[in-house]
Amino acid sequence: MNKGSSTLKDVVGIGNAMVDILANADEAFLAEHHLAKGAMTLVEAPQAAGIYEAMGPGVEMSGGSVGNTMAGLASLGGTGSYIGKVHNDKLGGIFHRDLESLGITFSTAPALDSAPTARCLVIVTPDGQRSMATYLGACVELGPEDIDAETIQGHRVTYLEGYLWDAPRAMEAMIKAAQLAHDAGRQVALTLSDPFCVDRHRKSFRDLILNHVDILFANEKEIISLYQEESVYAALERGRGDCKVVVVTRSEKGSLIASGDMVHQVNAVPVERVVDTTGAGDLYAAGFLFGITHSYDIAASGRIGAIAAGEIISHVGARPEADLHELVQRML
Repeated sequence: MNKGSSTLKDVVGIGNAMVDILANADEAFLAEHHLAKGAMTLVEAPQAAGIYEAMGPGVEMSGGSVGNTMAGLASLGGTGSYIGKVHNDKLGGIFHRDLESLGITFSTAPALDSAPTARCLVIVTPDGQRSMATYLGACVELGPEDIDAETIQGHRVTYLEGYLWDAPRAMEAMIKAAQLAHDAGRQVALTLSDPFCVDRHRKSFRDLILNHVDILFANEKEIISLYQEESVYAALERGRGDCKVVVVTRSEKGSLIASGDMVHQVNAVPVERVVDTTGAGDLYAAGFLFGITHSYDIAASGRIGAIAAGEIISHVGARPEADLHELVQRML
């Protein structure tokens, strides 16, 4: 168990609070609406409305990358809190109730005079890949005033969402949270979120990681883009010089975890059929963070992450349907 007070919670996540709307469509739909396959495209309100209008029947659920991770953490039996900005509207209320119903504390004051609660329109193509059109809405209202020292320092890990780096005041909030966490001897984790996000902020991401991050989560494209290397192994080597732990997820090839002088290779958990890859990285992070905050070693934490990711890709949506705690007890 980590050193510190026994009253500490496991993880406080800071992210874009949004509602996901998922629907199936073909490649032509992506081309028609200028969406990059397998990535996130930021859109303004009119484009979001047009895509929503053209989507077929969909599934609506609370989402956001770190929100998904916190839901996974709760399913695993972990404890945590969430910091993110929603509007005082219907979708904001749904998001708040969804997290609280899982046992995740969400006490960020809602925005009253801003854009509506954010939403992410997720298009799932027949190969299971998800392409996202994201309207940030109230998300960009998150600022340093929403970061409470007692909340940050009351958790073992502060987990930051890379997507938030697009909003200048949210950047300030993330740095404030990281400093507060380190002042109390806690750890800071970051997910790079998306290769296009890395392309937009490569230099400032590198500075953030070097100065404020202990645990970095990335997929292959993101880590290669961050360090502009030709191979994932070269990028991983660069990353291990910047922070203590680097986790690289590789879809069916499993994951690589660099920690100290060791590089652990963790196999993916086989699934009968990949239905929807939405949230695979988010749930891997949930499993890994649960592991390191519950006395598991690095390799076992990666295995828990793989189990959680395997569950999420076996059905539509980025929130677990199975009891992840029970699943891990059976498969670990």
